[in-house]
Amino acid sequence: MTIHKLKSWPDFFEPVLNGTKRFELRINDRNFNVGDVLHLMEYDDRKRVFTGRSVKKRVTYFMDGVGGGAIAPLAGLNMKYCIMSLEDEI
Repeated sequence: MTIHKLKSWPDFFEPVLNGTKRFELRINDRNFNVGDVLHLMEYDDRKRVFTGRSVKKRVTYFMDGVGGGAIAPLAGLNMKYCIMSLEDEI
């Protein structure tokens, strides 16, 4: 299990914090895996400062992009990206 500290812009952070967004779409530059913890830190991209708000979520499902030539559900997700299902950290 790895803890990944990540910036999260306010428009994406708030729905994760209040529980309406239970997934994260990211460039997979950190070798994310099921069981990892995402420590999302709200970052105001307009002011270029951290707001001080953060949340930790555990990855429960991981889907890696495979790009063109894949079956229809996966063809739209670029090879550099991944989608992760999230739950509250226990």
